[in-house]
This record gives sequence, C-alpha cells and structure tokens, in this order.
Amino acid sequence: MKRPDPNHEVAMFNKAVKVGDRVRYQSYKPDGPVTEYVTRTPAEVLSGHTAVVWLQGKSGCVAVSHCMPVGGET
Repeated sequence: MKRPDPNHEVAMFNKAVKVGDRVRYQSYKPDGPVTEYVTRTPAEVLSGHTAVVWLQGKSGCVAVSHCMPVGGET
C-alpha cells in the first residue's frame, strides 16, 4: 500500500484548518479517546515523511491523519 504524499496532506489540511481552529484528535490506539484541541501551528512535513500539526495542551506533534476539524472534514 502506497503512503499518502505528506506535502499534499499538509496542503489539504492547511486549506481546511487554520491556526487557532479546533480539531478532534484520536490517538493511534483504535479504541483511544477522541479529544478536542486547538491548533497552534500550521501543518508541516516532519522528517520528509509525515504530515503533522502541533496542538495546544498536547506534548509533541500529531499526524494530521488523526485530526478532524470540528464541524468539518479534511
């Protein structure tokens, strides 16, 4: 299975979500809780392979594929 292009993921995420917007985040655990956060940066490509975003109140960055804008979709 081919991985998504992280540059395309970043462009699409940043088009839909601006800094300060609320997103629902679900961890990599399939049964993990869904928690709302506010974005504190635009999405970016991490180490050339993963589209990530930084969230207020969350340590470290998270994959944009695990974030859904509140009230919309990416």
